[in-house]
Amino acid sequence: MSSANFLVNDSKYDFLKRLGIQHKNLGVYDTEWRGKGPVIQSICPANNKVIAEVVTGDVQDYETAVKAAHSAWSVWTDIPAPQRGEIVRQIGNALREHKTDLGRLVALEMGKILSEGEGEVQEYIDICDYAVGLSRMIDGKVLPSERPGHVLMENWNPLGCIGIITAFNFPVAVFGWNNALALVCGDTMLWKSAPTTPLCSIAVTKIVSTIFEANSLPGAICSLVCGGADVGEKMATDTRLPLVSFTGSTGVGQKVGLAVQNRFGKSILELGGNNAIIVCEDADVDMAIRAAIFACAGTAGQRCTTTRRLILHEKIYDKVIDGLKKAFAQIRVGDPLDANVLYGPLHTKSSVQTYLSVVSEAVKEGGRVECGGKAIEREGNFVEPTIITGLPHDSPLVQRETFAPIVYALKFTSLDEAIGWNNEVKQGLSSSLFTTNLNNIFKWMGPKGSDCGIVNVNIPTNGAEIGGAFGGEKHTGGGRESGSDSWKQYMRRSTCTINYGKQLPLAQGIKFE
Repeated sequence: MSSANFLVNDSKYDFLKRLGIQHKNLGVYDTEWRGKGPVIQSICPANNKVIAEVVTGDVQDYETAVKAAHSAWSVWTDIPAPQRGEIVRQIGNALREHKTDLGRLVALEMGKILSEGEGEVQEYIDICDYAVGLSRMIDGKVLPSERPGHVLMENWNPLGCIGIITAFNFPVAVFGWNNALALVCGDTMLWKSAPTTPLCSIAVTKIVSTIFEANSLPGAICSLVCGGADVGEKMATDTRLPLVSFTGSTGVGQKVGLAVQNRFGKSILELGGNNAIIVCEDADVDMAIRAAIFACAGTAGQRCTTTRRLILHEKIYDKVIDGLKKAFAQIRVGDPLDANVLYGPLHTKSSVQTYLSVVSEAVKEGGRVECGGKAIEREGNFVEPTIITGLPHDSPLVQRETFAPIVYALKFTSLDEAIGWNNEVKQGLSSSLFTTNLNNIFKWMGPKGSDCGIVNVNIPTNGAEIGGAFGGEKHTGGGRESGSDSWKQYMRRSTCTINYGKQLPLAQGIKFE
């Protein structure tokens, strides 16, 4: 295929060149741009046309990039945290300047609608703002000692160079969560982006690198390797990366986690989520329906926090199903770059086949397709948002996460039953309860309630804010990103006992004289 036909050369997509994207792009950065690996094509899921090409990195490129990032750490870690925060502030401002164009690129390459694409960039901006404040508040405790003339102090230091592996569905924001916090904590990093969204990572790295260059700092502080599984495997086993933050499937995440643990490294694993919304009989049903529309169909069902199961009280079950069916029938489908569109394509052709296969399997098992269930006949990877009823809560299909706009509706009679169903799946990422009963709310939040990392009330399962810690339990992985005290995972903690007296008493009253 001639590069003249690439979307990057179409004036409709002139924002690509404003972001520094060319028809062929180097996919490795560590102060210089290069790449010696295979050439891949970035495909637009809305029309399956080639956007541009990327020369990826191989294992040799990775080795060079890791060394550069390690060398840059000796410079970066000597800069006081508040000054590191100033650099992050500048990164946030640069992202503001490019928010519209970068949001368009996310919509074009990933397939999410324009407002979600821009929202993803905004999330990166928000975490930069958060990290700037954090840079002056990284703290440890001063603890009383049992020994006279002694004091105990908790001290936090950077880990070093960390690894970040991100997924296709949030090609900008997830890197941003890790990047902003790790930078103010004093770490450098090496980023491996998803193979199907390399242009987003290249554009982000170009923006970030200009800030380091403007401040006469090594660009390798934030290094990038667009590569394949060989690069990811190298990162998981590389002892020079004390922390690997991985976002992706449970299957691959388990392999990464085991490889990192095998070398006694640290990992943050943000994996799958078989998330549920529970709607009680006392709930505001109209609010629940509005929330479920976005929770089930937003991003075409390709968020790790997408609602996969609707657990509905028997008295309001029919009303919720009818309301969702009407909403899904009216949802505006089309080009994600069209500001009026609310529902875009699946990311790849293979995702469409997975969707169709699961719908077929559900029908064979006795499920009923209430709406949707088919691919949409138009260019691109579009499928209908789908509601399936009639399967039991413990059906293998219901228990399994499918990364597509398919939701299974279940009918319950008691809240205890519903909570049990919420908790019985292997993952534990996000959950939400719709109710107006305070007893229900606090039971849901308590030790016998939801076992997920995100426990919502009267809002969707998706759309988390950056101020709280993000992550889950069980097969969702472990560790937390974004807000709260997630910064601690990017640092090592030391307990320092200081003797400022002239005696040498031992702890616990031990005598050794």
